Amino acid sequence: MAVILEKDLERGRVALKQWCEAARAEAARIGAPTAAIPARLAIAPKLPRPVMAMAVRYSLFLLERKAPGPGVEVRVAPWGAIKILDGPASDPHNLTPPDVIELDPQVWLRLAAGITSWNEEKEAGHISAVGERDDLGWLLPLRPYAA
Repeated sequence: MAVILEKDLERGRVALKQWCEAARAEAARIGAPTAAIPARLAIAPKLPRPVMAMAVRYSLFLLERKAPGPGVEVRVAPWGAIKILDGPASDPHNLTPPDVIELDPQVWLRLAAGITSWNEEKEAGHISAVGERDDLGWLLPLRPYAA
């Protein structure tokens, strides 16, 4: 099942842009990108739930297009999960690939926008990753919405 419907792509693009603009406004208030890591890790714009959902789904769609494949499952609960990168496909019994990464929506959107780095979020304990390919930092931020 697709993470976002084709008919919702424009809504998703607008939602991600809205989240990025709100995050940039928060970042400007705290002096990011030169702000200390803890301050950037706290950037979490409060947007309506449907906007957050569409921003997450659209950004996952962008990642899926950037790195297609069945080898790593990226979960951003409650709004989406995708499989990316080449590698072993899902076990036919449980449908989960050997590498699984779970992120909170705000964490995922900070990474997708380039507000924080994979290492910063990982060291803060905001990323749960199991498997050999537990670092997506080289795929992020996603363009064209990087801060």
